[in-house]
Amino acid sequence: MLPELLKDVEAGGLLIIQDSVRYSGRQLLKSFVKAALNREETVHFIGFEFSEDELRDGLKGPFAKRLHIHSAFTDPLGWTDHPVFTVHQFNAEEITHLIKQTSHASAVTLVIDSLSWILRHVSPSVFCRTLQQLRKGGAVRAIVGLLHADMHQKGIVGSVCHLATSVITVAPGMKAEEAEAKITKRSKSGKVLQDEEIFVIKEDLSVIVQGKSHQTEPIQTGPEEQKMDPTANLTFNLRLSDAERQAKENLSLPFVFSKEKKTALLHSGPSSGRILYEPDENDDYDQEDPDDDLDV
Repeated sequence: MLPELLKDVEAGGLLIIQDSVRYSGRQLLKSFVKAALNREETVHFIGFEFSEDELRDGLKGPFAKRLHIHSAFTDPLGWTDHPVFTVHQFNAEEITHLIKQTSHASAVTLVIDSLSWILRHVSPSVFCRTLQQLRKGGAVRAIVGLLHADMHQKGIVGSVCHLATSVITVAPGMKAEEAEAKITKRSKSGKVLQDEEIFVIKEDLSVIVQGKSHQTEPIQTGPEEQKMDPTANLTFNLRLSDAERQAKENLSLPFVFSKEKKTALLHSGPSSGRILYEPDENDDYDQEDPDDDLDV
């Protein structure tokens, strides 16, 4: 699934690369930038953690003209007189204005190298609303962002990832050069696809999938959990002894009829009772009109 996402991020999509201190997603983010440029798309890169020189390293070529970098690396909070881009400019109006200033005829992919840096200075509600406005505004075709999951509370990470159409969670692999990607992709129909892959990023930023990941971590059970009996401290007994079980099996239940009782009820004997009706002389009963006594 990772090669499919690199080949094309769906229109209106939001792809989030979720990393941690255990493994950085910076190289994978650069791979998505190069893949977008190879598709002849225009890329607008908002950089808080990448310097411009670091980003352009490995992205040299004829498509470099379609890479527009709005660097907040040197002055992210606007402390100098002429900052290139600051965190306070992260709103739909400012970003749309920056994109429209650049003449282009191809689709635009917006790449943000640190959603976490913005979340540290912008409220989550404003942040999520801005992402939604950028997706729906039409100025960009797709958005790709890097999120450091271990820097935020789980609720904030969950809210941001809930907006995404695709989430790639990266972690170190078994070998030094390998990494593991857990991918969740949501289609427009609402179907959710999940996959786990082992991949390697080459020097030219190409991504090679080595195979599927089948690692499963066993549930660790402590010694107390293994020996604990939930019925140990009850004031009553939930188990039956052999004698009690035998007595229960021999007990005749009141609503269960034995064979002898069924026979007695279904077959009347000589002493069975009958009801006989003999009309007396005061009974006004007409054989031809049984309803004669009714006032109708």
